[in-house]
Amino acid sequence: MALYIGESMKAFAIVQNFLTALVIPFLSIIVGLSSLPGIYLFLKTQNYLYGVKDVLVLPQTWQEFTITGIGMGMGMMLWGITLVILSGLLGGLFRPRLEPGKYPLQSFVTIQWAWSMIFHRIALFFLPFLVPSFIGNFYYWLSGVKLGQGVQINSAHVNDAGFVTLGDRVVIGGDAIINAHLTERGELVMAPVFIGNDALIGMGSVIQPGCRIGNGAVVASRAVVPKWTTIPAGEVWAGIPAKCIRLADRSKPEIQSSDSSDMS
Repeated sequence: MALYIGESMKAFAIVQNFLTALVIPFLSIIVGLSSLPGIYLFLKTQNYLYGVKDVLVLPQTWQEFTITGIGMGMGMMLWGITLVILSGLLGGLFRPRLEPGKYPLQSFVTIQWAWSMIFHRIALFFLPFLVPSFIGNFYYWLSGVKLGQGVQINSAHVNDAGFVTLGDRVVIGGDAIINAHLTERGELVMAPVFIGNDALIGMGSVIQPGCRIGNGAVVASRAVVPKWTTIPAGEVWAGIPAKCIRLADRSKPEIQSSDSSDMS
């Protein structure tokens, strides 16, 4: 038995190292392909300016420098948008269709999950500049996030897209982090995150796996919502770890001291 486990771990390490080595050329290919529309646009700008085809020409006057600079900027923006859209498309296509649950950390399921996360890492080259916008929302939709109507996402850190559901008119604040995974006790734990209609996730807050945020609930800025927490509709939660500071009827929750509980 011990010999079998040792051989299995050795095979896992070999495959892990091999796939890690593939990341760099794979990344280069995606970045390179995404740059083609931007390069094409820049060359067309040069063609318009100098009347030459597919040849780089050094600008001579300030007008030529201005037009060339604008062409480069437009080309760079087009590259970034293409990179994000392509990453979302590939991420959604290759994301693992895992059931919620626990998986051995050193397993091929974990490798499959980690490989799918590469596409999100590639998108991070430019995604922070495209949120909030319809392009950012389109990227998340391609990646697998279930989006309601009128969602505003001002964060590039909505991870594990296929496990995240955002209801209608949800607002995700700047740099908020949503994770549907964690690692503990040698296992990869996957649990879906659900955020109901009209909920607000504050700037810099963290939503852990398995959380359910009710309709109209508010998670305050910088709050950390622990794993498998359920926030009832309309409540306001804040702090580390997050706790209720205002009920749905706008009243403050009762705080029972240890003294009063002992007397009772």
